[in-house]
Amino acid sequence: MRAAWVLLPALAALSAYYVYLPLPGAVSDPWKLMLLDATFRAVQQTCHLIHYLRLSHHLIVLNYLICTFDKLKSVSSEDIKITDAVFDGVEVRVFEPPAEGDESLKRSVVYIHGGGWALASARTSLYNNLCRIMAESLNAVVVSVEYRLVPEVCFPEQYHDALRATKHFLQPEVLAEYSVDPSRIAISGDSAGGNLAAAVCQQLSKDEDLTVRPKLQALIYPVLQAFDFNTPSYQQNMNMPVLPRYVMVNYWIDYINGDYELAHELLVNNHTALNVGRALSFRARLNWTSLLPPSFKKSYKPVVQTTGTEAIVERLPALLDVRAVPLLADDATLARQPRTYVLTCENDVLRDDGAMYARRLERAGVPVTLDHFHDCFHGCMIFTVWPTDFSAGVRTRDSYIKWLDENL
Repeated sequence: MRAAWVLLPALAALSAYYVYLPLPGAVSDPWKLMLLDATFRAVQQTCHLIHYLRLSHHLIVLNYLICTFDKLKSVSSEDIKITDAVFDGVEVRVFEPPAEGDESLKRSVVYIHGGGWALASARTSLYNNLCRIMAESLNAVVVSVEYRLVPEVCFPEQYHDALRATKHFLQPEVLAEYSVDPSRIAISGDSAGGNLAAAVCQQLSKDEDLTVRPKLQALIYPVLQAFDFNTPSYQQNMNMPVLPRYVMVNYWIDYINGDYELAHELLVNNHTALNVGRALSFRARLNWTSLLPPSFKKSYKPVVQTTGTEAIVERLPALLDVRAVPLLADDATLARQPRTYVLTCENDVLRDDGAMYARRLERAGVPVTLDHFHDCFHGCMIFTVWPTDFSAGVRTRDSYIKWLDENL
């Protein structure tokens, strides 16, 4: 009995040590964020152990656990018709509000979920709930794309899935089937889904055969570049939940089918050093010293290696492929983009990706709204359902839907 009284406080102290992380004072719901991050770290470590023992790929196990937990808190609605379909070989989930008496055409959003190109699903409650609320709030048809994931496929297959599903939906006969107004369609996505949404929009703008084009694009804390892993937000938030810098680098490595042994080279920007000829022509397009406001740059300094490793780009050409890295697009492509919304969070390694894209679009003449949240963190918008309910999630979601409502 006496041993138990000693053991319990020791376990409590160890648990608190594992959970606690020093966070910026302005972060919303800090202790809840620490608990979420600790849970995710513990699950990730278990999955990596399973991977190390060669029992299964860690991302397959992690995704299985996420989806299993997610089933415990499914959210449904009697007012929204939810159906699964296949658009040009790609699975999608369609959310349709009830038909109105005048049978007027509805607005629509094509939504591409996040998860590092490897996790989550259009069918999980996190995204099911988001798309249902969008359909209800906007009285819009929402098409959620179920693209294939790493490690089943790598780049460019996720991009191709998102593009094929979107182009199929944009066909006049398909829009008519769902009673969608061809002039009021948005392409949207969060995180890795924001990456795919931006890449899809860029490609659609170049397709001369399209008769229907999106009116808007809305990007939620999008990942848009693998050129510089030392932007101010990457330096400021390198250990920030729920997306530390090393985790984002690993997602990139998985997506472009690289080796984890390259992680350090990427972290110090050896792949885009001054002696890497293939990268030189793109440098001005990601020059954060001229693209970011002073409040984002703070006192951080650029990390530019004089001598790096050109072989990395030769082994992984996707690092400089605009389909994977939309921020590398030229000005002519950016000038063809639709009115854009970009949501960024201060406590997020990807903050500057979104801010730089917004600035480049503005310079190209595209109307842009940069919606920045000083106390929010990466991924917060999908965390609105107990037990992962955050005030940051509700505020960012409501701001995003309000912009769509006013502009779509």
